[in-house]
Amino acid sequence: MLDLDAPLDFAALDQQGMLACIAGLPRQCEDGWNGIRDLELPDEYRKVNQVVIIGIGGSAIGGDLLRTLLVQECPVPIIVHRDYTLPAFVDQRTLVIACSYSGNTEETLLGFDNALRSGARVLSITTGGELARKTREQDLPLCLFHYETQPRAAVGYSLMYLLGIMQCLGFVSDKSADVAEAVAVMWQWQAEIKESVPSAENAAKSLAMKLHQRLPVVYGAEHLSEVARRWKGQFNENAKSWCVFDVLPELTHNTVAGYPFPPGLPHSVHVVILTSMLNHPRVLLRFDITRELLQEHGFACDTVEARGHSALAQMLSTVHLGDYVSYYLAMLYDVDPWSMESIQLVKERLGRL
Repeated sequence: MLDLDAPLDFAALDQQGMLACIAGLPRQCEDGWNGIRDLELPDEYRKVNQVVIIGIGGSAIGGDLLRTLLVQECPVPIIVHRDYTLPAFVDQRTLVIACSYSGNTEETLLGFDNALRSGARVLSITTGGELARKTREQDLPLCLFHYETQPRAAVGYSLMYLLGIMQCLGFVSDKSADVAEAVAVMWQWQAEIKESVPSAENAAKSLAMKLHQRLPVVYGAEHLSEVARRWKGQFNENAKSWCVFDVLPELTHNTVAGYPFPPGLPHSVHVVILTSMLNHPRVLLRFDITRELLQEHGFACDTVEARGHSALAQMLSTVHLGDYVSYYLAMLYDVDPWSMESIQLVKERLGRL
C-alpha cells in the first residue's frame, strides 16, 4: 500500500499517466467546448423529436450526464442506449448520436448500422477507427477529437461535444457561462485535492482511506444521479474495486428496506452521498432520513456537497473529485489505474468467437 503523502512514488504504478489525465479534466472541458460550440449541422437535424445516444462504458457516460443535466430544459427526450440493437421507436424523426472513443466498439458499430437502416438522422463522436470511416463513407456529420487516453478519461470531450450539439440544434440555451464556471470550480477544487496536498488537508485522500478495504456505495439524485454512476465506474476501472451506486428518491422506496441484512454488512460498507443545494427540497429531506437510517443500522457515511452555482459546474466538479478519490484508492490497493486487463480479456475472448 502506497503512502498517499509520498506522491513521487505514484509513478511506479501509474506509468501511463492517469493522474495527469485526471488533473487535465478542466482543460479538456475548455478545449472540448471551444472545439464544438460553433458546430453547424444540417437543417433537417433540427426537426427531430427525440435523441438516442448509443455507446458503452466510458463512451456512454457523457450521454448519461447530458440527459440528467438537460432534463428540465431540453424539449425532446434524450435516451442513452447501451446495447447491440436499437429501440423500435427509432425512426426518421430520431437523432442517433454514436459515441465511441476508439471508434471500434462493436455494440456501437452495430447500433450505427441499425440507425442507418431505420432512416434516423445520425452523427458520430469519436477519435477515429471504424466509426469514423463509416461516418465519412455515409457523408454524415463527424465530431472528431484527438486525445490519447483511456475512454473514461475523455469524459470532458464527450460531454462538451454532446452539449455543443444540443446547443447547435437549438434545444438548449447558450451554456458558455456555465462551462466557464465549471472549469473555474474544477481548478479551485483541484488545488485542494491534488497529489501534493497532504492527507490531513485533502478531502479526496481522506475519503479514499475511508473506502479502502470497504465496499463503496454512492448515492446521488437528479443532476448528480449519473455522477454517482461515474464514481462507480471510476472505482471499478481505476481502483479495480467493487462499487455500488443508487439514486434518490427511488432508493427510499426499496433500498432502505434492505439495510438490516446481512447483519455483518455495515463493517464492510462505506456510503458516500452526493448532494446539492439545487436538489428538490423533498429530495434533501429524503437524504436526511436516509442518513438517519444508515446510522441506525451502523453504516459509515460521508456527505459530499457539490460546488458551483450551475448544475453543470456542480456535476463536473463532483465528477472531478470522484476521479481523484478513485485514483488515490488505486494507490492504496497498489494497482495500475490505467490497466484494463479484465476488460481486454473479455474483448479478446469475444474476438475469437
